[in-house]
Amino acid sequence: MSRLTRLLGVEAPIVLGPFGGLSSVSLTAAVSELGGLGSYGLYGYDAERILKTADALRAATSRPFALNLWLPTGSERDATDEEYARAAEATRPLFERVGMSVPQRPERYLPPFEEQLDAALEARPAVLSFVFGVPARSILDTAHARGIVVLGAATTVDEAVALAAGGVDAIVATGAESAGHRVSFLEPASDSLVGTFALVPQVRDAVDVPVIAAGGIADRRGVAAAFALGADGVQVGTGFLRTRQSAASDAHRAAISGTPAHGSVLTTAMSGRLARGASNLAVRTIEQSGAIAPFPVQNWLTGRFRAEAGVRGDGELQSLWLGQASRLARWDDAASVFEELAAGIPSDD
Repeated sequence: MSRLTRLLGVEAPIVLGPFGGLSSVSLTAAVSELGGLGSYGLYGYDAERILKTADALRAATSRPFALNLWLPTGSERDATDEEYARAAEATRPLFERVGMSVPQRPERYLPPFEEQLDAALEARPAVLSFVFGVPARSILDTAHARGIVVLGAATTVDEAVALAAGGVDAIVATGAESAGHRVSFLEPASDSLVGTFALVPQVRDAVDVPVIAAGGIADRRGVAAAFALGADGVQVGTGFLRTRQSAASDAHRAAISGTPAHGSVLTTAMSGRLARGASNLAVRTIEQSGAIAPFPVQNWLTGRFRAEAGVRGDGELQSLWLGQASRLARWDDAASVFEELAAGIPSDD
């Protein structure tokens, strides 16, 4: 047993990437049951939904799981009337494609972070993970008092040092190859694009807490390489996102298997924050318009047509988040993915 598996209370140092908006109880529980750490992203969830999700996870597995929250960065803001009008006009053809009108602005775009945090702490998962910053000392103290392990995510060495100094128990070193949002917080995400295999050994040299490698890892070779570079474990997203236990649509799964390593894009079009995924009609239309509202407004706006596109199976209007190793995601069952990843773990771990 390694220091990471002891810390997390798991059998294997394999962590499921938390998918904000794409998590499923089925996949999270499956990874935990297999001996890893299943993770569930709570982006956009209110307190009631968080507590119900935790209850559902406990009904599905008695093993440790993680809940994930997005920390406020201070950059979140509403759009001006002009910004919203321009973003709305840019997305109008996309709404029309699914037979919808551009929606009016809501009273709020997200539940208050404090409400989410209180519910997540009340749920008492084995692990609480955070992205987009360093959790406040009061958060760490409360979590630790309740027996909750705290993880933070870093995209640069400086971020990892800040997280370690802030008191997190382990750090997810998130390379630029990763799917979804770039979770940078000290410098702009576009200036923090360090690849996994450059990031991991430098983070290992800079901090004393366990390091979990994330980004571009989808099979035993990536796992073995991560450990060779000093990682204590791995976090895998895209490889599991393709499985039938995930909440990804068929169109999303097809994009994962069909997008080459050079084919993914980094874009702010779908959410207002930089994220990696497959290009499609929605991304191209919004980027060509040059009208992108700030986060979380853009994410809320596109979310209205994305939800309907999901119902219709229209991948051209969905957020098709995937990493640069997506074509290595060859298995359609979570157990098969886990078995493949576990084969890369050094025997003494």
